[in-house]
Amino acid sequence: MKNSNYATNVTERFLRYIKIDTQSDPASGTFPSTAKQKNLAVILVAELKTMGITDAHLDEWGYVYGTLPGNSSKDVPVIFFCAHMDTSPDCSGTGVNPVIHKNYKGGDIVLPGDPSQVIRLNEQPDLKNQMGNDIVTSDGTTLLGADNKAGVAEIMEAVDYLLKHPDIQHGTVKILFTPDEEIGRGVDKVDLKKLGAQFGYTMDGESLGNIEDETFSADGATITVHGRSTHPGFAKGKMENAIKIAAEIIHALPKEKFSPETTSGREGYVHPVSIEGGLEKAVITFIVRDFDTPKLKEHESILEKTAAPVLKNYKHSSCELYTWEQYRNMKSVLDQYPHVVSYAEEAMRRSGITPNRESIRGGTDGSRLSFMGLP
Repeated sequence: MKNSNYATNVTERFLRYIKIDTQSDPASGTFPSTAKQKNLAVILVAELKTMGITDAHLDEWGYVYGTLPGNSSKDVPVIFFCAHMDTSPDCSGTGVNPVIHKNYKGGDIVLPGDPSQVIRLNEQPDLKNQMGNDIVTSDGTTLLGADNKAGVAEIMEAVDYLLKHPDIQHGTVKILFTPDEEIGRGVDKVDLKKLGAQFGYTMDGESLGNIEDETFSADGATITVHGRSTHPGFAKGKMENAIKIAAEIIHALPKEKFSPETTSGREGYVHPVSIEGGLEKAVITFIVRDFDTPKLKEHESILEKTAAPVLKNYKHSSCELYTWEQYRNMKSVLDQYPHVVSYAEEAMRRSGITPNRESIRGGTDGSRLSFMGLP
């Protein structure tokens, strides 16, 4: 798999895929949330068919399915490889202009399209492991889309390689490319019966050798503030501005703990991600994260304890907290199937890579798939 020709091809695939805008949209009520995600899906199906994956197809929901038939005489489990096609709604994916930084020699990387965007060595410790490698970035004006078109390219190249090298024996491998993972809907419409796998692997990691068998557990939350509106010319002693009340709540949140910018490792957090509204009503949306699922309720109680004292100063206003489940830590499922991780570790060792188990300070399609019965 270290054949230089294939290293070149996987890079070419990646560069081709990132130029297709597949940004998802959390405000959309459709599935997938953006039709443009299917533009990449159509290309992937065509490429899979060209390789020889005869059952490759795109379904009505924007999922790509395919089967790499097994060629082993042994009784081998059916596994699946999964990656998501969408990119984050937080940054533009239109007009991606990739830059290849050849033979990285160390130091900071300045992105030429916007020199204020700098990948700093002291902030990105993995850069020290990339000496002599080529590094692909955007030009600084858009998202690159490596999350997760790198995973898509890896799977596509692996399938092509195995088809061209039938001497490598393997079991049946199912292929799954999903939409809308970035907005938490990646497996809402997946057909597990059609997928037909016993367990699988999401190609959505970071550093070489990392195996991530644990994710955050995640809730969403909103605080809705109901203020009191009057004409601003006659508002003294009457108006209670919902926007200002919401701002006070955010300002009152703990500043030295329980936030993404002050936590690391296994520490959880409460994070405001948006505020919308007007004078009479304002809504603050939060994400709540922790590896220990019961602690989510503790973090959510922080929101209640923060909002209540603020509202005491506004006798005509009120607020309500609403929470909902997003996904749960997949480790509680994977611990029941230890072979799923141990097989991956053994595969790495056979490839000359030292496996390193890590926990993801985030989520993955694998989190929800595990709780749907597919570890």
